[in-house]
Amino acid sequence: MVHAIRIHEHGGPEVLRWDEIEVGEPGPGQVRIRQTAVGLNYIDTYHRSGAYKLPDLPAVIGMAGTGVVEALGPDVTTLKVGDRVGYAMSIGAYAESRLIAADRLVPLPSWLDEQATAATLLQGLTAQYLLRSTYAVQPGDTILVQAAAGGVGLLLCSWARHLGATVIGTVGSAEKAELAKAHGCHHTIDYTRENFVSRVKDLTDGQGVPVVYDGVGKTTFLDGLDCLRPRGLMVLFGAASGAPAPLDLGVLAAKGSLYVTRPTLATYTAKREDLMASAADLFDAVKNGGVTFTVNQRFALKDTAEAHRALESRATTGSTVLVP
Repeated sequence: MVHAIRIHEHGGPEVLRWDEIEVGEPGPGQVRIRQTAVGLNYIDTYHRSGAYKLPDLPAVIGMAGTGVVEALGPDVTTLKVGDRVGYAMSIGAYAESRLIAADRLVPLPSWLDEQATAATLLQGLTAQYLLRSTYAVQPGDTILVQAAAGGVGLLLCSWARHLGATVIGTVGSAEKAELAKAHGCHHTIDYTRENFVSRVKDLTDGQGVPVVYDGVGKTTFLDGLDCLRPRGLMVLFGAASGAPAPLDLGVLAAKGSLYVTRPTLATYTAKREDLMASAADLFDAVKNGGVTFTVNQRFALKDTAEAHRALESRATTGSTVLVP
């Protein structure tokens, strides 16, 4: 028996319970891992609240973590007991130990810290597909990152700068502006004091940017369209402030033949080969200094409710880890 954070109903942080559960033995294609760290990601709050409804309750939520393989299913040949592994987008992370499909696990290089990787892997893989696939950032591009001091935002800033782009980022305070600048953001805009559309136009000599990366949603989406140059791309990859209102597609024509996409990490890493290639690119960026895996907040796993409150009140910056 081990402990896990489960929800028995949807709701606020108060529905997160510290339960005792039985993990059992791995079946075909599975392994059991002893978890060393668990990542906190905004998608976890959607599962908890019911914005993304889960079919069966009670359920262990959480999508990312690291651990050590302690048992193999009968047909697993790609891993061995004792391997250090990480994963993202596999629900059931908020536990001391768990079963997971072997083909969703990424072996960790010996030089990677497990807590930092757990805290950052989902966000890092998200930054990878956004910058390298959804819109392939090129040297000389100027891009806009909404919520630049958030977990994904900081990674987008540092990696995009490493790729040779000029990065404009929106933030909610002077402290967050300094943090974003420390992670590669060239120009910060405090949206509590400044009109970010006007500032983006000023910084781009009225041209706008080729791409906006928006994980905020409702409060920034429509104004973000006005930051794009003609034929620019709005990348809506999250909705921390809620989902945007339905969009009249005629607006895209009127604002310059714009494009909009709503990508997900699950789609971009659905195939094993895509997951491994994305992780290899990310780990290479970490090793070469383009990306830094850091932990800005730590909570005990049993205190996950406190971590959710901090995340949703925007009291956190960068990445947060839950320690079993």
